[in-house]
Parts: sequence; C-alpha cells; structure tokens
Amino acid sequence: MTVIDAKGLILGRLASTVAKQLLSGDEKVYIVNAEKAVISGSKATTLKEYRESRDRGAKEFGPYFPKRPDRIMKRTVRGMLPYKRARGRDAMSRLKVYVGVPLELRDAELITLENADMNRLSSNKYIELGEVSFKMGAKF
Repeated sequence: MTVIDAKGLILGRLASTVAKQLLSGDEKVYIVNAEKAVISGSKATTLKEYRESRDRGAKEFGPYFPKRPDRIMKRTVRGMLPYKRARGRDAMSRLKVYVGVPLELRDAELITLENADMNRLSSNKYIELGEVSFKMGAKF
C-alpha cells in the first residue's frame, strides 16, 4: 500500500508516476489531498481548457468530465492507462483518490514524489486543482 500526498505536486507528473506504479505491481495506491495538487500554466488558460472539457458533454450523453478534484485526478491517471483493456481496468481498480486525508489513512506514512514537486516550475504560473474545481462549480 502506497499513500501519496499530492500537496504541492504537479498533476501530470504525479499522474504519470502513479500510472507506471499501477501497471507494474499489485499494490494499491492511495492519493490524498487531491485538491492541493497544482497545474502548471497560466490560470486563465487552464480554467478555459478545463471549462471547455466540462462543457463538451453531459452526463446523459457525450464525454462526461468531472468537476470534483478527486475525480479529475482519477480521470487524469486513467488517461495514462490502457483503461479499456483488462490490464488497465485492473490497474484502475487499485487506485483510490481522496480530497483531504480520510480517517483510515491518518496513521499511514505519506510519501511525496521528488520528480513531481512544484519547485521544478521556473515561474509562479500555476493553479491548484481545488481552485479549478471550485471555479467549475464543484462542492466538496
């Protein structure tokens, strides 16, 4: 069992590392504090792109894009897995993403990923995933 703290980690780098971990082994991966992950780039551009993804479809028909930060994180990891094949479905079943830290994981050792740290960013152009979700209308 691996518990990763997403606070201050870049979303795409975190997702790619988690996807590799899920495909390589049989251990479960838990991501906590999903709302504190960051997306690099300007705030306006990022919000525009996420809003376009959200408005493209509806839950009844078309591509459904989530609003909540834990679901956005899970969707990002899913995009890096062969989720339509048995291997990818099995990998996705071993991933759990949480907003905040749930009670059952309070005592677990939280791991942070050095290669996904936001200190790698050369500029201060970034936005937290929780803020993106809030602007899209999520209630978490």
